[in-house]
Amino acid sequence: MISRVLVPMDGSEMSEHALEYALRAHPDAEITVLHVVGGPSPMWGEATALSLADDLEVDAAEHAEPVFERAREIVDAADDNATLETDVQLGHPVRAIINRAGDYDTVVIGSHGGTLAERLFVGNVAEKVVRRSPVPVTVVR
Repeated sequence: MISRVLVPMDGSEMSEHALEYALRAHPDAEITVLHVVGGPSPMWGEATALSLADDLEVDAAEHAEPVFERAREIVDAADDNATLETDVQLGHPVRAIINRAGDYDTVVIGSHGGTLAERLFVGNVAEKVVRRSPVPVTVVR
């Protein structure tokens, strides 16, 4: 029985579909939405501003809040009884997801997300998670 589900969300439509699917497929499970904020780097766009922050973790949490707010809206629309947790991680998305995946029974991830430029630069996160995950992964389109 699936009791804990990890749903990485990046704010894309596909990640929202992944959360909707997880809620339907695992109605009794505890769902954790994970948002990964890229570590400061000149090539990481918005994450560059984090490098100037006084408190990196606070700024990362603020950066993630719109994603979590949307996740709460999706949960509220789907089922008032669903249990939703949120988690913010700093770093590379694939590594952060894989590091957390072992604490869950399964991962439900959108097939792609972000902008075209991010997908070309970062690569296919879902594909890498499928290859490296220690638990089963469902990819949602």
